[in-house]
Amino acid sequence: MYLSIGSDMAVRDSAIIGIFDLDTTTVTRRGREFLERAEKEGQVVPWDELPKSFLLTSEYGMTRVYQTSYTTATLEKRLR
Repeated sequence: MYLSIGSDMAVRDSAIIGIFDLDTTTVTRRGREFLERAEKEGQVVPWDELPKSFLLTSEYGMTRVYQTSYTTATLEKRLR
């Protein structure tokens, strides 16, 4: 099964490690460091609009961070 994250993009639900709110994640130093490192390593899939949350996925040995303008609550509802 796939989860639609907007802009004609979808991720496999079995690959999702977590769904995180950008506002709460970037408050902590560790959260900011994680996102900065992921961006430097080319793991972040950018978003055209202002992102509200991101999904951390791991599939085929590759870790990706998908940004999305959907809230965490919306994404969690879509997973059910």
